[in-house]
Amino acid sequence: MQAPSLGGVQVPRGNGKTVVRLRHGSSLNDFADKIDANPASLVTVLFHLGEMATATQSLDEDTFGSLAAELGYVIEMVSAEEEDRELLGAFDIDLEAEEAGESDEDLVARPPVVTVMGHVDHGKTKLLDAIRSTDVVAGEAGGITQHIGAYQVVKEHEGVERPITFIDTPGHEAFTAMRARGAQVTDIAILVVAADDGVMPQTIEALNHAQAAGVPIVVAVNKVDKEGSNPAKIRQQLTEYNLVAEEYGGDTMFVDVSAKQGLGIDQLLEAVLLTADAALDLRANPDKDARGVAIEANLDKGRGAVATVLVQSGTLHVGDAIVAGTAYGRVRAMFDEHGGPVAEAGPSRPVQVLGLASVPSAGDTLIVAPEERTARQIAEKREAAERAALLAKRRKRISLEDFTQALAQGKVETLNLVIKGDVSGAVEALEDALLKIDVGDEVELRVIHRGVGAITQNDVNLATVDSAIIIGFNVKFAERVEELADREGVDVRFYSVIYQAIDDVEAALKGMLKPEYEEAQLGTAEVREIFRSSKFGNIAGSIVRSGEIRRNTKARVLRGGKLVADNLTIESLKRFKDDATEVREGYECGIGLGSYNDLQVEDIIETFEMREKPRS
Repeated sequence: MQAPSLGGVQVPRGNGKTVVRLRHGSSLNDFADKIDANPASLVTVLFHLGEMATATQSLDEDTFGSLAAELGYVIEMVSAEEEDRELLGAFDIDLEAEEAGESDEDLVARPPVVTVMGHVDHGKTKLLDAIRSTDVVAGEAGGITQHIGAYQVVKEHEGVERPITFIDTPGHEAFTAMRARGAQVTDIAILVVAADDGVMPQTIEALNHAQAAGVPIVVAVNKVDKEGSNPAKIRQQLTEYNLVAEEYGGDTMFVDVSAKQGLGIDQLLEAVLLTADAALDLRANPDKDARGVAIEANLDKGRGAVATVLVQSGTLHVGDAIVAGTAYGRVRAMFDEHGGPVAEAGPSRPVQVLGLASVPSAGDTLIVAPEERTARQIAEKREAAERAALLAKRRKRISLEDFTQALAQGKVETLNLVIKGDVSGAVEALEDALLKIDVGDEVELRVIHRGVGAITQNDVNLATVDSAIIIGFNVKFAERVEELADREGVDVRFYSVIYQAIDDVEAALKGMLKPEYEEAQLGTAEVREIFRSSKFGNIAGSIVRSGEIRRNTKARVLRGGKLVADNLTIESLKRFKDDATEVREGYECGIGLGSYNDLQVEDIIETFEMREKPRS
């Protein structure tokens, strides 16, 4: 039904209950398509509602909400997951129906996927080294694991060779995002606790992630060879967190190990397999197209985009058309953790995949598409939806009322950042950590772009337009970009350890805050006598009771403990007949408060100044 709306514009109206489903980042064009209206008329209606937008501009949920309410519709924003499901459905890819249709005969046993978690410096990387007899620590900046890797080891258990897949997640607390993801793709978590150090904040954090994901936990009590180690104390401490050792009547396996000496490693792998057999039914169907997750991805100078992929079901073959997030391509080659070529990868097998056109994000789901063209279409649609959602987020809605309010309160300051890193997991973790920095509501931190690889001309151009700072994490400038950054005056910072980046950004944010002032009391004087002066008005003959009284400072008058006058100035100050700049405690003086003459004997004159308050 056509009905006039604001400004006499003809727009089809709903009945107040008509639901319109829109994805995040939709434009007025998308809304117009759904309700069969002219986009130009919606622009006009929105203008009358105090919002200015073009027909192609991505709008946020609130804007659509007010527009829909005006026209008699109810807006339902589709989540990214639903949107993706609908998108895949359009290409006849239904992951849920596929899994529901699998029978017991289709499923075969698969290796357990294990994540090693725990506090920084408790020996997680050393333990993985001991398990796979390679050295990762040597290449780590600041001794912190900064990348996720995945490895498979084989352990003989009850006469059968059983593979176990390990995911190595970084230790520092800033990598919560990646560690949380580690727990999501994981079947079993090994919680590493140093016997000489005990339960630490990150131990608890890792434990919470594993318990939230419903993952069984095996505790590796490390460094038992060190002097002062107390494995029994660790068992005692962890009972508080519902991890009760088997020897105490619980169901959690505790294994004493020394990663340095290589002690207890076999028993630990044994415990992992026993836990997997007892608590989990680890089966998957290998005879279908692969489904998996990108654990890590980076841009290699010689090989292009390289993604570490954990296959979760099905089998991935060389030559398959794949899509992971917004990246697509054909599997050109696959390698195992030792760099050897792999022709196919079954469930729970981690492999490095070559052939993607761009770098996926850590945690992106990988699916095999019927053909490369379909993979490209899915990736392009996802990218368009992501870009639209980002634009909707970046658009600052402000009406005249908001604008007046913002002016009255003092403009909100924004620090824009562009983050580039060597691997997507590190970029995401850094962004996550930076966005958690809390310096109040006055300053806002916005990450306007994040990506993997060297700092390019596009990054510098974006930083120029949006007055952003570029943060490079384990990356440098691409060719000839440094001169451009210098010429444009773009601030580029390079880091190899995540703490320093967080500290610097926090300092920058605190520097952007408008100074806060607090009152500092200088001195008080008691009025003993009032002198009348035709030239200066009333002069208060006073004695300084505390601090000092200075000329030209702010003052207030108290009477019987109550404030009677504020915002005054000490305009004249005398010692006998001489002018004085300041008079100290215990001395008498004459105080003139300019035009304020309502003084009485025994009044207290208090002086103060406003000082800038240092930010904590």
